Amino acid sequence: MSPTSKTSGIGWTTASVDDASNMQQAIKNDFTNLQFATPRAVQDVTGIDKSAFERLLLLADFSVTFSGVFNPAANMSHAVFSTISSTSVTRLVTLVVSSKTLAPNCLLTDYALTRATGGAFTFSVPGVLADGQVPTWS
Repeated sequence: MSPTSKTSGIGWTTASVDDASNMQQAIKNDFTNLQFATPRAVQDVTGIDKSAFERLLLLADFSVTFSGVFNPAANMSHAVFSTISSTSVTRLVTLVVSSKTLAPNCLLTDYALTRATGGAFTFSVPGVLADGQVPTWS
């Protein structure tokens, strides 16, 4: 791979989340940070005859945490996340960077708001895989 195919996370293409009505909302401008992972569970199957671990790969998973600045405008982050506590809907999360897309269905589990001592008003929203579909990049 040539060094020119490497990319930064600057100028993120898409970071969208479904609202409670399953309408995709492009709210990337409100995000200041996001973290996501696609881990696999493992099972230890090491017999007593081994001197090192033996493992099997098990189920795939996905988790995400969005962090950002509170924005009460229509169709922005507050409108999308304020319904987390009152609805039980699966939400499509669409992440696109450098023409690579990851789009799992997630359950968003919290909409935590923080007013810091300096006055910043921010949010954090964790999500987990909802539907048993293996998260796959396309």
